[in-house]
Amino acid sequence: MPTALLSVSDKTGLADFARELVTLGYELVSTGGTARALRDAGLACRDVADVTGFPEMLDGRVKTLHPAIHGGLLARRDLPEHMQAIAGHGIAPIDVVCVNLYPFRETARNADAAPGDVIEQIDIGGPSMLRSAAKNFAAVTVVVDPADYKRVAAALKTGGNGAELRRELAAKVYAHTAAYDAAIAAWFAAQRADEFPQRLALAFERRQPLRYGENPEQEAAFYVEAAGAGLAGIEQRGGKELSFNNLLDLEGALLALDPFGSGCACAIVKHTTPCGLATGPTPADAYRKAFACDPASAFGSVIAFSTPVDDEAAGLVASLFVECVVAPEFSEGALATLAAKKNLRVLVGRPGPSAPHDYKRVRGGLLVQQRPSLRFDDTDWTQVTKRSPTPEERADLLFAWRAVAGVKSNAIVLARNGATMGIGAGQMSRVDASFLAVHKARAAGHDPVGAALGSDAFFPFRDGVDQAAEAGVRAIVQPGGSVRDAEVIAAADEHGIAMLFTGRRTFRH
Repeated sequence: MPTALLSVSDKTGLADFARELVTLGYELVSTGGTARALRDAGLACRDVADVTGFPEMLDGRVKTLHPAIHGGLLARRDLPEHMQAIAGHGIAPIDVVCVNLYPFRETARNADAAPGDVIEQIDIGGPSMLRSAAKNFAAVTVVVDPADYKRVAAALKTGGNGAELRRELAAKVYAHTAAYDAAIAAWFAAQRADEFPQRLALAFERRQPLRYGENPEQEAAFYVEAAGAGLAGIEQRGGKELSFNNLLDLEGALLALDPFGSGCACAIVKHTTPCGLATGPTPADAYRKAFACDPASAFGSVIAFSTPVDDEAAGLVASLFVECVVAPEFSEGALATLAAKKNLRVLVGRPGPSAPHDYKRVRGGLLVQQRPSLRFDDTDWTQVTKRSPTPEERADLLFAWRAVAGVKSNAIVLARNGATMGIGAGQMSRVDASFLAVHKARAAGHDPVGAALGSDAFFPFRDGVDQAAEAGVRAIVQPGGSVRDAEVIAAADEHGIAMLFTGRRTFRH
């Protein structure tokens, strides 16, 4: 009589799967709460204690860690000496193992959970059984995911070889236990405030395959830290499937909005950097101001709003070819308007919680850093020039400083009245970034005279200030910290420009 061992924390679909096993002639062996659930469903099962000859011990910490269990899992059916060995000790082979683990990750995510409660959710027997069964996948079918119950039952019914399925399920087990152990290691590192441990174990789950990567010849997929984390917390309501580049641009758009908090703002992003960013009393006003910064580049963009989108804003977005639009909410009329654009991807919600670190892949390794600070007030800025900014200029400087944080370095932003009017992004020199910001402003019909300028890092030479002064810029905010700060400040004083230092930079590579 074949034997199936069932011991699960998540009991979704358990009774139906067990019933299929009984129909196929399997004897059920189970533990604790799983055994009670099976009996409540009218299914007979043996307790593990009957198999091992030992009762569950230490509040259930020890129940399956026994040769009677692991001998039945690990014995190779093709080796007579293995089969004779277990038979000599009265151990029966175990043919199907259905195990899922204590909810460690869910408990660890609960900010109110005491450390002792988290530790109790570290499963010991479960991973041991899974790994033993998976190692012997040539003879043992091991199931860790309730989503696999139906196809496993179907395969067992056919009575075929099923070797490829068992191999696939075994691979899934090792990926699952690796992710489980990675979560435990991360929790312990956090308890020690060990932000950058000696060994970093990361686990991501595939959310969806993608048509291709940055280019059509590159295969790609989207992985997430956990269900609902980050971009996975946003729901798609319409349009084509999201692409690799769409997801990159969505991240860039949401990053550009982060410094503005709960205020009404709109970011229009192309190739992960803003081509327009603005605040306004309504989403429509913010969109108009952002769009005016660079109408040509807005074609084929990704647009993000920090507040709910109403009918008016949706009508404006719908008048332009846009790849994606994302907002916390949309009015019914807005959804209907945007749904008429069959290819437009509409995404609703806010990003879910995410790990506090940012990862960048390099060949052969991984760069790990804290995520950027969201502190973008002006309380600790230092005036370094003779002229003070006017209240209006200071407001423009604060906006420019928030806006430049989302722009690729070297980055310069020209701003006025809560909107970008020229953006110089991704340049190899800061003076080129200044030139480009002025050029883009004029190309869009804006007069940079009287504008405020934000720089994501210090000016290494005075030429960037001279470039800005020539265009009529009246106020500059930058981190400071160059060995030539004195020359840069002198240049600002020569031109009558008010300059403030923030004391920190906002590089984005």
